[in-house]
Amino acid sequence: MALQLCILGSGSSGNCIYVASDRVGMLIDAGLSGKETIRRLGCIDVEASSIRAICLTHEHSDHITGIPGLHRSLDVELYANSGTAEAVDQSLRRTDLRWQIFAAGSPFVIEDITIEPFSVCHDSFDPVGYVISADGLRIGIATDLGKVTSLVRERLSDCDVLVIEANHSAQMLRDAARPWALKQRISGRRGHLSNDAAAALISEIASERLRCVYLAHISDDCNRPDIATTAIENALAERKLKARVLATYRDRPAEAWHSSKQ
Repeated sequence: MALQLCILGSGSSGNCIYVASDRVGMLIDAGLSGKETIRRLGCIDVEASSIRAICLTHEHSDHITGIPGLHRSLDVELYANSGTAEAVDQSLRRTDLRWQIFAAGSPFVIEDITIEPFSVCHDSFDPVGYVISADGLRIGIATDLGKVTSLVRERLSDCDVLVIEANHSAQMLRDAARPWALKQRISGRRGHLSNDAAAALISEIASERLRCVYLAHISDDCNRPDIATTAIENALAERKLKARVLATYRDRPAEAWHSSKQ
């Protein structure tokens, strides 16, 4: 069985990840407009009609913007924990969204894919990351978290692919022309991971089976893709691991990963 992954968009303007097995396609978050999500799926030769579920990490607007349009046009199932579902309903002012409610720490299955949600630290109601597994393959996703906990390390260990936030360079954030309160929020335990924090996490949890690392939520003005990727490549090199490290983008899909081509 093949497993596919493509980050359709990542950043403060919209986050959306495509994951598919031989039997089903799904999205992790829907922060792009419905129209743009469908367009970007087309860019990677995926029919939007193959999407059967959207699993949400949290309720921030850059993760939920496309839900009304996609829910209506594709008739997809929406998966979230109760806190996130209630927050999305309030934010979008909707009462017609059909939710499949899960609890963090309790795996659930969509066709032949198992999804394990786990709690992360971020400034939202009840944010989660995911481990997605099928046929012995594991994809770990944690795109918004300010603090790395023991639970995060445990859940993300021993994965074939990681999608990890590398939001900012600590120095660039300090020098940025941003309000001090915003800088504190970003660098706080419920904010976003720096390149150094992401590198430390990936170095600690990576195993010989790790094939690819995607760096998510890269800031436009407080980071650069080359700085972020170099930090993680150096951390992996110290452990003599050779996983590919790829940046993700706001305006286009990143390079796709396909288990059958590895």
